[in-house]
Amino acid sequence: MTVTIYDVAREAKVSMATVSRVLNGNPNVKPETRKKVKDVIDRLNYRPNAVARGLASKKTTTVGVIIPDISDLYYSALARGLEDIAEMYNYQIIITNTDQDPKKERNAFLNLVSKQVDGIIFLGGKLDSEVLQDIENSKVPVVVCGSGEEDNDIPNVNINYYEAAKEVSAKLIADGTKNICFVTAGYSRFQESRMIEGMKKAYAEAGLNGDDYLTTEEAGDYERGKGIFGKLLDTDRDAVIVISDEAAIGILHGGHEHGVAMPQRLQIVSCSNTRLVTMVRPKISSIAVPLYDLGAVGMRLLTKLMNEEAVDSKSVELPYSIDYRTTTR
Repeated sequence: MTVTIYDVAREAKVSMATVSRVLNGNPNVKPETRKKVKDVIDRLNYRPNAVARGLASKKTTTVGVIIPDISDLYYSALARGLEDIAEMYNYQIIITNTDQDPKKERNAFLNLVSKQVDGIIFLGGKLDSEVLQDIENSKVPVVVCGSGEEDNDIPNVNINYYEAAKEVSAKLIADGTKNICFVTAGYSRFQESRMIEGMKKAYAEAGLNGDDYLTTEEAGDYERGKGIFGKLLDTDRDAVIVISDEAAIGILHGGHEHGVAMPQRLQIVSCSNTRLVTMVRPKISSIAVPLYDLGAVGMRLLTKLMNEEAVDSKSVELPYSIDYRTTTR
């Protein structure tokens, strides 16, 4: 038989309001009464009904997390950070995977809103216009982590993608590389456009016109990365900056199969710095995005918004670094 709050109150010989105050950590309970109630809770193995508590407090202590690809280490590292902070603040996580499908993304958002979650986090991805409208129409706090979607008013946590791309490109150009290919993944239009702007700025500061040298391809996974290697050679590319770590490894393995020496013939820089880039040989240079911290800070920002606390800024920028390994000269 399910133990209820009524049972606890009866056994402890207190009111249900007193039991509720103990459960919610209300300080206005005498220590001896608090101990008596907790002893009964332990003895009866009582577990509060989250739905009932949510109805009473108008909070469910749940947070929805929308992930474009749950199998991608980039997103799993983000999720780890936010989950640790959620646990610290006693929030439960509901994770939904959208396979980078705008329809699934919208359905996921609307389903989470219907479940009356207290807040929602989008981990990366590009937000469809209909989803943006749904967010605007909803009263549920939303935070976006790690996609660079700063062209709207949604609270977000990111790195400076413009400066990161500029810094990497400037080093490649200074080392004698000119024909750079930026391999996008379709994750975020805004992030990728900002990175292209940073690359072109690096060309301009070197006295070159980026439009004459910079090209783009799209490859968001290993197979597609491997598949474009021949095209990179055909277009005389001598360096690539790749959004997806998986695609960067695909390009690296494409070079192995073609018998092409790297970084002598082609330099590779990835943009996520997941553990994959250190598990291949040669190890891949990468923009080191603080993935765990992005998720953790995003969740902390969301807790403030859910509790209507003051925030210094709704756009948080975290520092990045660049780890040069053996796919660059």
